[in-house]
Amino acid sequence: MEIIPAVDIKNGKCVRLLQGRMDAETVFSDDPASMAVKWEKQGAKTIHVVDLDGAISKKPVNQDSVRKIVESLTAASVHIGGGVRDLETVRMYLESGVRKVIIGTEAIRNPEFAKQACKEFPGRIILGIDARNGKVAVEGWTETTEIEAVDLARSYEQSGVSAVNFTDIHRDGMQTGPNIEETRKLAESVMIPVIASGGVSVIDDIRNLARIEKYGVTGVIAGRALYSGSLDLVEAVRFLQEGRA
Repeated sequence: MEIIPAVDIKNGKCVRLLQGRMDAETVFSDDPASMAVKWEKQGAKTIHVVDLDGAISKKPVNQDSVRKIVESLTAASVHIGGGVRDLETVRMYLESGVRKVIIGTEAIRNPEFAKQACKEFPGRIILGIDARNGKVAVEGWTETTEIEAVDLARSYEQSGVSAVNFTDIHRDGMQTGPNIEETRKLAESVMIPVIASGGVSVIDDIRNLARIEKYGVTGVIAGRALYSGSLDLVEAVRFLQEGRA
């Protein structure tokens, strides 16, 4: 299992939100690229980048910041989400050096596009599933649907998505521990690898997630805990690589 630091961008700055609320942000850096480099130097092999403004505007807004992150990293790869609504955006990001593109809202709104993207860019598309009480939320988490997260994941089982990013919105940024049960339930329901997100606070949360790796949980995204210092990235990387004692 891999730990993946999050770099969320709003107005060109690196921020963290509470439960996805755009009015509840903490700015951690004016230079998102410097934060990505910091996490790479501490052992991260992947950086999870979100264009928060793009998620609301329904189109890329902070692509210059994303490009700078890609150019600043020497080995770590970038996954990008937020405002991905068409093939042109997917192509733009991949051609700029992004490794994988996350499709969230459009996986529900326009599944034909999402599945076409999987076909045109095999192995480069991640399905983003953000949920409240098991129901999928869209449009930058501003709207909750009646679609069950498990059902959405199953509908993409044969599409070729490389992974599912699963976020429990109630826990995002709250540092209350990840939703182990819902994450395991989703991972057991599909053959697609699952990346957990939301609620990670301390090293014990990483240990608890590692216990469900056998069900198909291949990664965990961490944000506020890394920025606040309650979770040490070097320690977490070492734990996941060296026997998990």
